[in-house]
Amino acid sequence: MVSFNRRIVRILEETGLVEMDVLTAASAVAKGGEKSVTEYLLEKNHMEANDLLGVLAEHLGVPPIDLDRVRVDEETREALPMERARESGCLPIAKTGNVLTIAVSNPFDVVQHDDLRLTTGCDLRLALALEPKIQESIEKFYAGDNGGNLADILEESDDPELKLKEGDAFEDEVVDIGASASETDAPVIKLVNLIIYNAIKAKASDIHIEPFEKRVVVRYRVDGALEEALEPPKRLQNAIASRIKIMSSLDIAEKRKPQDGKFQVKAEGRQIDFRVSTLPTVHGEKIVMRILDAGNLALSLDKLGFEDKALNDFREAISSPYGMILVTGPTGSGKTTTLYSAVTEIMSPEDNFVTVEDPVEYQVDGINQVQVNVKSGLTFAAALRSILRQDPDTVMIGEIRDPETIDIAIKAALTGHLVLSTLHTNDAASTISRMVDMGVDPFMVASATLLVSAQRLVRRLCSRCREEIQAKPERLRELGYSEDEIKEGVKLYRAVGCSRCSAGYAGRFALLETLPVTEAIKRMIIDGHSAIEIRNKALEEGMISLRRAALSNAMRGNTSVEEVLRVTLSDDVRPGSRQAKAQAE
Repeated sequence: MVSFNRRIVRILEETGLVEMDVLTAASAVAKGGEKSVTEYLLEKNHMEANDLLGVLAEHLGVPPIDLDRVRVDEETREALPMERARESGCLPIAKTGNVLTIAVSNPFDVVQHDDLRLTTGCDLRLALALEPKIQESIEKFYAGDNGGNLADILEESDDPELKLKEGDAFEDEVVDIGASASETDAPVIKLVNLIIYNAIKAKASDIHIEPFEKRVVVRYRVDGALEEALEPPKRLQNAIASRIKIMSSLDIAEKRKPQDGKFQVKAEGRQIDFRVSTLPTVHGEKIVMRILDAGNLALSLDKLGFEDKALNDFREAISSPYGMILVTGPTGSGKTTTLYSAVTEIMSPEDNFVTVEDPVEYQVDGINQVQVNVKSGLTFAAALRSILRQDPDTVMIGEIRDPETIDIAIKAALTGHLVLSTLHTNDAASTISRMVDMGVDPFMVASATLLVSAQRLVRRLCSRCREEIQAKPERLRELGYSEDEIKEGVKLYRAVGCSRCSAGYAGRFALLETLPVTEAIKRMIIDGHSAIEIRNKALEEGMISLRRAALSNAMRGNTSVEEVLRVTLSDDVRPGSRQAKAQAE
């Protein structure tokens, strides 16, 4: 090891990337046996880990590997016991036939490598990684973060207080559910409970159970981003799938076709609904569970994070006795939450509120909610026709999907009903064009529509660890900040990450772009103006675009520039621009 440390010092001396006095100090520390040269350089921040790894790999002639991007399957871990990996400072990465790829910090330790060949019975293929990273990864991959065995996973966790609803009531103990469950099934039941319970505690919106060739990965979608949570043993893949199918009343014998189901659990004193979808893949069934937790639902427009102008526009529209209000945006942008918040705000005992949804995501007391059932002929259009004969005051349509539904919705809005619905478009202005493209007469669109809004969800920066950054004026102009804002000074922040957040973010809030259909906008719609022209007119009338709302929140420190760019398009709508092309699509 001493000779290898000297070799590293010589390499860095030749490259000139580290000053000589630093290398001298590193050599002295390494000679004393306190830590290696690489550990010293990294701890004292004299070099970035990736830069140091790249330089060493180039001069040592061994390919580098980024252990943060590696996942070690169970078969590979079993090839080299954990204690032996710790002793040797070598991490097995992949096993193909009789060849074992290992990450090493010293590729010239021939004695060590010969010993590993005897231990594993495999030929070795070397990849270079830094010693501190190898030790960290050994603990991670063997101790359960990347898998471990079922006993370790269950021992480290408390038995979650989770009850499954069967029929009209909740069972006292979830482990007793299912007459076919034997003693050998109990660990799998507990594991599935643990996966569900941890997702609820993490406030995840979805649980993904993904099978691959040699491993199974459980990921949670938290604040819109997927993060790896657990890697159960591969051998339990089918048992986990069967358990979830039993909970969802699905056919456990059917593995060749997609299936959809649902179940309900009681956790932490509240009832939580789950929608389940299974999908056959080449390595088994992928399962996605959507968590519909009404406890996380902020049924108040004030809590959604809208700009004052957008909030006032929206409130003015929903206070109208009749007309149509559309909330647009991609899947998962919070459209349904906004509609429910609007309905909750305006509902009263004197009015009849009816919704038609597919599926009914949240059950709200005082609202008549209809579940679409295509197999029985209860489509959006069919349900809407029947609803209009039920003397409604306000109708909420989960989604407008076809010309027939929008035609009925427009007529309902023109005959004294307040209609709220969603549509999949990029922004507010392009929604007008989409309705015309679906066959609605422009005059009908202009007459029936009160307001069109576009919505996105952005992650909120953690206030405890966010870090201020300095951006050059040129960069600020590219983002869309005005000259006045740049002169006054624009404060921006970046995500850092701490123990109380997820990668520097904690929660999400909504951006809303509202386009009230004023008299001027109505004339433009009837005259057949393009979405870009309508948008420009709306901006003249004071509309706050999604990008502008995001930029304002970035200045307040609520979100980062990266989030602004991720979820919003530029306000440049000149012909040929990216925004213009997106609207044309």
